[in-house]
Amino acid sequence: MKDRRTLRDRLRGMAREVAKFGTVGAFGFLVNVAVFNACSQAAGLAPIRSGIIATSAAICTNYLGNRYWTYRHRDKTGRSREAGLFLLFSCVGMVIENGVLALSHYGFGFTSPLADNLAKNVIGLGIGSLFRFWSYRTWVFRRPEAESEAEAEAAKDAAGRDPAPEPAAAGRPRPAEPGGR
Repeated sequence: MKDRRTLRDRLRGMAREVAKFGTVGAFGFLVNVAVFNACSQAAGLAPIRSGIIATSAAICTNYLGNRYWTYRHRDKTGRSREAGLFLLFSCVGMVIENGVLALSHYGFGFTSPLADNLAKNVIGLGIGSLFRFWSYRTWVFRRPEAESEAEAEAAKDAAGRDPAPEPAAAGRPRPAEPGGR
């Protein structure tokens, strides 16, 4: 009999995944904020330059945390593909994050350190994190094939379709199917 996960099991798994992703993200957030403020306040760099340096440091931190903790059970066969996609989607998240900062700082004229931190590290990072979570779990840290097939089968069953016939138990004949097949 195939191991089928119930909706509750899948939601529990998703909740654990979100919690781990959030924990890694919280650590990356601390790195991001610390480096951003060190660059912009202590070193006097421009806000966008500081944001790019800070986000790059957080990307490195987050890759290690996600690969070796959040998604450690996911497919590990294509590490170069995974790293490339992680970098691509992280850079899109960086553009989102620092785009909000640029809009706030240069577009709206909110130039205080508090405004820069709110724009980049609250609004921009929040939107960017939603995008990253979706893209990492969908494209970067992919499920092993067998697990994906089992979930697809469970989704079909949940949608009301008949499950695939189970193999006959040893020594017992399979019941006849409707229509005499």
